[in-house]
Amino acid sequence: MKSHHSTLTRLFSACSLSLMTAAVFAQSPSNPTAACDQLSNLVLADTTISSTELVAANTFTPPNSNNTMPLPAFCRLVGVTSPAVNFEVWMPLQNWNGKYNGVGNGGMAGTISYGAMAGALRRGYATASTDTGHTVSPVPFDASWASGRPDLIEDFGHRALHVTTVNGKAIIEAFYSEAPAYSYYTGCSKGGQMGLMEAQRYPYDFDGIVAGDPANDWTRFYAGSHLWYSLAMLEDEAAWIPRSKLPALGNAVDTACDALDGIEDGILQNPLACNFEPATLTCPEGVDNDSCLTPKQVTSIERIWSGVSNSAGELIYPGLVPGGEAAPGGWGTWVTGAEPYSSLHWRGGEGFFRWFVFDDEDWDFRSFDFDRDLEYALEKVGPAVDSDDPDIRALRDNGSKLIVYHGWSDPDISPVASINYFESVVDVIADDMRAANYETALNTTQNFFRLFMVPGMGHCAGGPGPDRFDALSALENWVENGIAPESITASKIVDGEVTRSRPLCVFPEVATYSGRGSTDEADNFYCAAPVAN
Repeated sequence: MKSHHSTLTRLFSACSLSLMTAAVFAQSPSNPTAACDQLSNLVLADTTISSTELVAANTFTPPNSNNTMPLPAFCRLVGVTSPAVNFEVWMPLQNWNGKYNGVGNGGMAGTISYGAMAGALRRGYATASTDTGHTVSPVPFDASWASGRPDLIEDFGHRALHVTTVNGKAIIEAFYSEAPAYSYYTGCSKGGQMGLMEAQRYPYDFDGIVAGDPANDWTRFYAGSHLWYSLAMLEDEAAWIPRSKLPALGNAVDTACDALDGIEDGILQNPLACNFEPATLTCPEGVDNDSCLTPKQVTSIERIWSGVSNSAGELIYPGLVPGGEAAPGGWGTWVTGAEPYSSLHWRGGEGFFRWFVFDDEDWDFRSFDFDRDLEYALEKVGPAVDSDDPDIRALRDNGSKLIVYHGWSDPDISPVASINYFESVVDVIADDMRAANYETALNTTQNFFRLFMVPGMGHCAGGPGPDRFDALSALENWVENGIAPESITASKIVDGEVTRSRPLCVFPEVATYSGRGSTDEADNFYCAAPVAN
């Protein structure tokens, strides 16, 4: 049995040593004002530097916000790369750790990720973010900017982050008179897609990548998730499920499946082992209340969990899995919405296909043909937005490392999709090695790519399970010290207090209770192969 405590001790001790080592050689400019001002004269390809400024500690307020961020002093550069890739680079004036952290976006992007940049800056990183080449309205998943603009779709899909990374590194080197010793990327959701796009298309940009809940198979995801879940409930509006019914569904799932891992804690360790049948919640004839589901609502859930296939019976995209349906920010936000045509899935699917694919403001989502129209979409925009290539050997050969994590209770992007992508990479490595067995290819893949499934976590955060963890420190330790993460501790924090912690294990291993001590403490678990139920 592995000692979880000793593994974490080595991991975080090594991370601390790595940070201290970096701090020794990372020098701040002797005259920060002059160094920041001089960046306005920097010449970068197809790029205009709009402004540079020194920002005093605890004075930065993001545009269109009234909230001043508690930040250390930094040099802020604002620029734009043709045609419209807006970006910012922030460089701490003191205690630079000698590294670069590029950060990703969410949804349809369209804004600078100030919150993620702030987190990186507080950790001592120089950091950069881009709006991916367009600006959007406050309407979620607005995609009208893509109308008639294949160049902006290319920027959104892959180019914007790459050119921002190239520019960001050059700007950092100009400011500090030395290049970053290590470059890392972190992002979730759309940001996860961006991270995997970097791994596949620009494998030399980063030494390490953290890609969370990645929407990597973008076109199929928008068809088989956003659009399919909407059709499941809105082809016939009587099949729509009100939010008020989600507690009954969530409680029934927990009653049926929570204890399969031997612990009753409101978390499904392996939702794929849950065989709950929604039909058991069917309302008696003539009854329709919040404790039960109508037959049409039962069918909706069955369709959402099963995913959608084409006419040949081939799965287009995996469905959601049981667990966390009633959690705040879960199904009530993503799947059902407060009322019909208000869910984020409907907004996302309708917007993407209306503007990216068909460029028709009158397009009706009910008209979508999962054979003809999906093939057309894959041909038209798939090459720009889909980061689904399993051949990441160039990333491996560069010595870079990749961590992907995914919440098992994600109500947006099916967690099964990340497992499928990981397995496809293992298949490529198996073919490359001519490996005789799966274990050999798996172990070889895990030398550069590790997947962590997060029981009970929703979309990038939230859900009933522990959802706070530091994947970046684990990545740093792997890249800089050669210590691959065997587990990462995740915590549930309520009102500023840790109420539960669990180890996240390297897929396919799972957290296994030792049988001793509290089941709310990570130290009482170890990582092991799952036991068949």
